[in-house]
Amino acid sequence: MTEQLEGLDLARLDQHLRSIGVPRSGDLRGELIAGGRSNLTFLVEDDASKWVLRRPPLHGLTPSAHDMTREYKVVAALADTPVPVARAVALGEDDTAIGTTFQMVEYVPGRVIRHTDQLEALGDQNTIDACVDALIKVLADLHAVDPESVGLGDFGKASGYLERQVRRWGSQWDLVKTEDDERDADVRLLHAKLGERIPPQSRSAIVHGDYRIDNTMLDAEDATKVRAVLDWEMSTLGDPLSDAALMCVYRHPTFDKVHADAAWASPLIPSADDLAHRYSLAADQPLAHWDFYMALAYFKLGIIAAGIQFRDRMGGGTEYGDMVGAAVGPCISMGLAELS
Repeated sequence: MTEQLEGLDLARLDQHLRSIGVPRSGDLRGELIAGGRSNLTFLVEDDASKWVLRRPPLHGLTPSAHDMTREYKVVAALADTPVPVARAVALGEDDTAIGTTFQMVEYVPGRVIRHTDQLEALGDQNTIDACVDALIKVLADLHAVDPESVGLGDFGKASGYLERQVRRWGSQWDLVKTEDDERDADVRLLHAKLGERIPPQSRSAIVHGDYRIDNTMLDAEDATKVRAVLDWEMSTLGDPLSDAALMCVYRHPTFDKVHADAAWASPLIPSADDLAHRYSLAADQPLAHWDFYMALAYFKLGIIAAGIQFRDRMGGGTEYGDMVGAAVGPCISMGLAELS
């Protein structure tokens, strides 16, 4: 007898999986492993197999913010590339199959490193350095994939990515700032400087959009092996140096205010400059106009922090909104310093 589970109709899912030929053994069981106002993530299993299913939140849904198709499409496309991903299993692009849109992939065993104590548990500094090198190689491998060759030629616009990023995050500030926000002048100054300094796009590649250690699954025994890259909601075609720069900015201690006790902001992780150098070598990619890319990444992180604070003010966030909001000023200041 298939159990009842809030947010996921397991009986309908069971029927759908059988209808599309997914091998089944015994009743479906499930549990919520991540939820809230973001996409809901469920572990689903039967007597022989395990899967991970993601669906939009139960409330506060906006059509563009919880696109199941996007994440499924890129994971399916990367299956036979050097980029480690979970095997794509099923996609529901509308609510006809199980009552909601969803995407489901094969469960990949391993460990996700989110906090500093988990990072410390990986081993000595040499092990952590080797883990970082493995993570950077995966990002370089992603950027080396030819989008056309894996069916992702239409995954985004091949050109104009940097202009769109500057415009998008600048307009986002107007949505989340407070009236008479004391940070407004500096944010607008950085936005203007970024607009004036946009370089030619380095090249076009598949970008993850949110790459750091906690968005990957490491091997349970060997931290130098990346089993799968996770959380592809921000992926598109874009400038690979913007992906690398955001990874480096996440290393800054200020990220601790946005993501409490973040493993990637730990002093055990190499410095942002060291990460950038390692990426440049792994990807054989010169870091031309690197000051712009870092400034844009700081700008983006600052606006993300302001957005979290905004949702808290509106009653839709957490009690940590003001702490996260405290990261906005430093991020904007560091972005301005990059362009000085």
